[in-house]
Amino acid sequence: MAIEPTYPDQVLGCLLGGALGNALGYARQQATTPESRLAVLQRSPESTAGLPFAEDTQLTLYTVDGLVDALEWANDGVAADETACLWLAYLRWLATQGEVPAPIAPSPPPRPIDRHAVLHARRNPGSTSISGLRTGEMGTRHRPVNQSAQDAGAMSRSAPFGLVPRIPLGMVDKLTRDAAALTHGHSAARTAAVVFATLIHRIVVEFSPLSDAVDRAVEQAGAAGDQDLAAALTRARELAGDPVANPGAVNAPAAPDIAVELGSGYTATGALALAVYAVLAAVPDEGAGTAPGGVPGPVGARDHARAALQLAADIGSNPTTTGSLVGNLIGALYGIEAFPGEWLDRVEGAGVVRETASALIGAIAGEKSRL
Repeated sequence: MAIEPTYPDQVLGCLLGGALGNALGYARQQATTPESRLAVLQRSPESTAGLPFAEDTQLTLYTVDGLVDALEWANDGVAADETACLWLAYLRWLATQGEVPAPIAPSPPPRPIDRHAVLHARRNPGSTSISGLRTGEMGTRHRPVNQSAQDAGAMSRSAPFGLVPRIPLGMVDKLTRDAAALTHGHSAARTAAVVFATLIHRIVVEFSPLSDAVDRAVEQAGAAGDQDLAAALTRARELAGDPVANPGAVNAPAAPDIAVELGSGYTATGALALAVYAVLAAVPDEGAGTAPGGVPGPVGARDHARAALQLAADIGSNPTTTGSLVGNLIGALYGIEAFPGEWLDRVEGAGVVRETASALIGAIAGEKSRL
């Protein structure tokens, strides 16, 4: 019986999967010697205790909270500026990191998410996000901050924009692009964020098979004028299907030159290409490229999840972000069933992720929870 996840399953799977991948990548990145890195990779997720997630998950949850804030206003019949809600959410995250913005910045009112200690932990936050928010200026698509920033920081927090149903792709584009401009000004960073959010949207909302969604992501990048991203995604797709470049994808790590081909994972372009490669290369032989319906049952989904997360930890130099993106995609494909409970129980703050996912689902359903 194939997995047919419900929408709430996919929202929770996307957010918790991202947290799991982020945490596994962070553990690998914090390993100080080749031997300890190898030990991290050899341990299966369910045998790895105490997995703290990093900035990617923190900002993803604050993205959700910004969206929930805007939706709650709408549910009360009050129009809200979604980008302003997101900016205020990111400023609250900035405060959790012990940073103070310029005096021109507003003082955002606290929200329940701010009370969670796991979101106050400082885990190598990206300098671009910190510096962009510290300016105290609300960047816009016409006047973004950090205009030279091409790193993956904006993209790694953008999955939630793809999870909002009943909105056109043009609105997914607008929400994602405007939110990215709050910290990342370069068009490459903003376009990659939009392509990633749209990839999530096509899978969750439009029920697109994985391979079709990736094909359309390539087209979208090209249409947006980012030929580098289109080429990188095309190459990721080619390498994932190449038995020489990727022998025995499910059971073997990627060839050493994958990062040379696709990038280290620090730029938005490279990180998205590596994540797409890992998810495509790890598809089980049964029903390859046809998730979620083409993979039989939870065992197939878990095989795919394990293989993709292991690849994410093994390729490139930024496994925290690559792992986060891969976890988002796997969770979007299969829902929460892709990740056995014993995996997720090891993720620090898993309860916070569940609570935040529930808040998003409730706000989308029209619940009026504003106090």
